[in-house]
Amino acid sequence: MQLLTWNTQWCCGMDGVVSVERIVGHALQMGGQEGLDVLCLQEIAVNYGALQGQPGDQVAQLQALLPGWQLFFGASVDEFTPQGRQRFGNLIATRLPVLQVQHYPLPYPADAHMRCMPRMCSVVTVHEPGLGPVRIMTTHLEYFSRLQRQAQAAALRELHMQACAMANLPPQPAADGSPYQTKPHTEHALLCGDFNFEPHESEYAQLSAPWAANALQGLRSGRWHNSWHVLHSDLPQPLTFRLIDRQWGAEPGACDFIWVSDSLRDQVREWRVDQSTQASDHQPVLLKLAGKT
Repeated sequence: MQLLTWNTQWCCGMDGVVSVERIVGHALQMGGQEGLDVLCLQEIAVNYGALQGQPGDQVAQLQALLPGWQLFFGASVDEFTPQGRQRFGNLIATRLPVLQVQHYPLPYPADAHMRCMPRMCSVVTVHEPGLGPVRIMTTHLEYFSRLQRQAQAAALRELHMQACAMANLPPQPAADGSPYQTKPHTEHALLCGDFNFEPHESEYAQLSAPWAANALQGLRSGRWHNSWHVLHSDLPQPLTFRLIDRQWGAEPGACDFIWVSDSLRDQVREWRVDQSTQASDHQPVLLKLAGKT
C-alpha cells in the first residue's frame, strides 16, 4: 500500500499559481508504476476568493481529476459569510474499498488574542487486501497557538488509544442493519499530515508518548511511531517545510509526518520526500507498506 500526504497550501505554488492539476499530477507521478492507494491533502479550499490565486471549489476539481477514486473532505472551517459558504480543511482520496468515515473536531481551547482556526482529524477506514481494515487519519494542527497544538496532539494520541481499546474489547455484535451494526474496529492505523511542530518540540513528545497496558480498558501497551524512524532510527527526518519560502521562519524544518501504529510497524518498507517541487510551500511525503497484492 502506498500513501502520500501533502500540505498543498490550497494548491498554491511558490510561483503564486493555484493549480489543483499540478498537485494531483505530481502526487500520482510520485506513486510510480505501482500507483498510489491513498492521497491525503491538507489545506483544501472551497470558495475563498480572498486567498492568493483565488481558489474555487477544489473538492469538485479534485474529484474530476481522480475518476474512480472516492474522496472524503473534512472541513475544519465551514462557515457562511457575505461571500457565501466557505470551507477549508483536509481531504482523503483512495482507490481502496472504504468501510467507514469519521470526522473528529480537535480541541480548540481559548487562547486570548492568538490568531487561530478550528482543526479536525478525518478518518477513513479502508480495506487493504493484504492487511485488512486500516484507519487512514489525516490532520493539520494549529500553527500559531501552541496551547491549542498541544491539546490537539494529546487528542490524536487519545483517539488512537480509544480505537485500539475498541478493537480489543469490541462492542456487542449486530447484523440488524441498524446504526448499531458491527463496525470495522482495528488497531491498524496511519496518521499523517502537517503537525506544525518539529521533532525537538514538546508536542512531538506528547503525541509519541507510549501508554501502558490496561486490561480493564482493553489496552495493550503501545504508541505512535514516526515511520521515518522505523526505517532510519538514528537519522533526523528529512526537511519538509521552509525549504524555499522562509516567511514562516529562517530555517527549514520537518513538520510533515506519517505515523504508524504498533501493528503496522513491521510493514513499513519505504519512505520518500520530494524536496525539489515548488507546487506548495510544503513537500510531499510518501510511505509504502507491505501488504498490497
